[in-house]
Amino acid sequence: MTEKYRPVRDIQAAPAALQSTKQAGPLAVRSIVAFLSVLVLLVSGLGYFAVGSIGDVANAGNLTLGGGEGVKDGEATDGATDILLVGSDSRSDAQGNRLSDDEIAMLRAGDEENDNTDTIMVIRVPNDGSSATAVSIPRDAYISDDDYGNMKINGVYGAHKDARQAELVEQGFTNDAELESRSKESGREGLIDAVSDLTGITVDHYAEIGLLGFVLLTDAVGGVDVCLNNAVNEPLSGADFSAGRQTLGGSDALSFVRQRHGLPRGDLDRIVRQQAFMASLVNQVLSSGTLTNPAKLSALADAVMRSVIIDEGWDVMGFATQLQNLAGGNVIFTTIPVTSIDGVGDYGESVVTVDPVQVQAFFEDALGGQEPEPQDSPGGDGDQPAPETNNADTMVHVLNGSGTAGLASGVAAHLEGLGFTIEETGNAIEGLYFESQVLASDTTDPQAITIAEELGGLPIMQNDSLDSDTIIVIPHIDYAGPSVEVAANPSSVGQPGADGSGDPILSPEIDAGGDGPRCVN
Repeated sequence: MTEKYRPVRDIQAAPAALQSTKQAGPLAVRSIVAFLSVLVLLVSGLGYFAVGSIGDVANAGNLTLGGGEGVKDGEATDGATDILLVGSDSRSDAQGNRLSDDEIAMLRAGDEENDNTDTIMVIRVPNDGSSATAVSIPRDAYISDDDYGNMKINGVYGAHKDARQAELVEQGFTNDAELESRSKESGREGLIDAVSDLTGITVDHYAEIGLLGFVLLTDAVGGVDVCLNNAVNEPLSGADFSAGRQTLGGSDALSFVRQRHGLPRGDLDRIVRQQAFMASLVNQVLSSGTLTNPAKLSALADAVMRSVIIDEGWDVMGFATQLQNLAGGNVIFTTIPVTSIDGVGDYGESVVTVDPVQVQAFFEDALGGQEPEPQDSPGGDGDQPAPETNNADTMVHVLNGSGTAGLASGVAAHLEGLGFTIEETGNAIEGLYFESQVLASDTTDPQAITIAEELGGLPIMQNDSLDSDTIIVIPHIDYAGPSVEVAANPSSVGQPGADGSGDPILSPEIDAGGDGPRCVN
């Protein structure tokens, strides 16, 4: 994530084969099940666990990730491992080889080469490995990039890659392979920064897959079951399917998950399709004997070798063993909250508007209470149990008394991540408060005590005019407690459309359990 006091930079305009298959033992199979559930079958299918070969998978180097300092003794220090999964429109494979004309035709992707990252997903896995939450970020989400200003998030990778390539050419680099490799490093780094700034998380690991990989993975498992609410015929994506349940092979599956024109909610419905497809894929593999079928495992391994790139510092086998008991029903797919699906960007383009404060609170909540336990403060009684609280029933107003822009929103986002209901954020009346404090109808109120402790030990003041379920928080100039840092000021960019009120628009959750595919638009 961008450092809080990072030097200010001028905003620029965005620039124009596996040899054999071995039978997997019990531990290896459990590792495959776990990791396929979390990462492999979400996007990539790392079947190489089964054949015991990791060296053939392409690596992405020189990335700034939290998987080093952010992970100690196999556990993420912030309570969860966050994996950034990226699906790209690249017409090359993971080894840098150009796809054949037949393969490009099969993908129905056209001849134009671009570096858009049209699928962006963060998988959050708590340290106990009990669950996995895969959170999609809409491709048209409008964000503020540190270097190139306001743009759709799917263009960040390409903007940073193209700019770096132009710099390298100016420096005298002429080798095409080296230019491509080095410029892609910058593209990945730019996207990692953008995702971190939007979500508030530290990206611990990175994985990338191209269009070909999606097709190969689907075909490797014999196709995937899907279900549509209505028949569709959309020529731009090639989606031509009847209503109801059906099994799709690789190229048809790609059309299924790429369609966004003609859908009621556009890109958000496309994301729901992707999630329903991947949930069905996870469920199918875990229940159909794929992991004990050498031929299918070999096909998965070949698909991974040709299409998947992971960060070079990732101990994937060690991570997989952390997830041995993960079940399909505990793999959840969801989408970040948005404020409008019909917004307008700086140049009149159609965008999806988002509020980073809402998004960051959403990710805090996705941690599911797995944050590391706080240490007792000096002189505190560690044996004294905390009072029981029901945070969701408490209406919290956060009023900024510091004059620091965004502080109330940041404190509110932190409290919302703890389960409190945020009723209002705004500015306190000037001259009314002179220090940070918590106001409640009763200074012994358990929720007030919890909030005061969570915010760094603030004093609690009695206000008889407040209802028993209402609490006011005043962060002042002396405030030194936690706050969710917002990426940009103002917190969101772009103009919401008529569908947006500023309140978060949420998408349904989909899990990988159940007896059949979820029917979607």
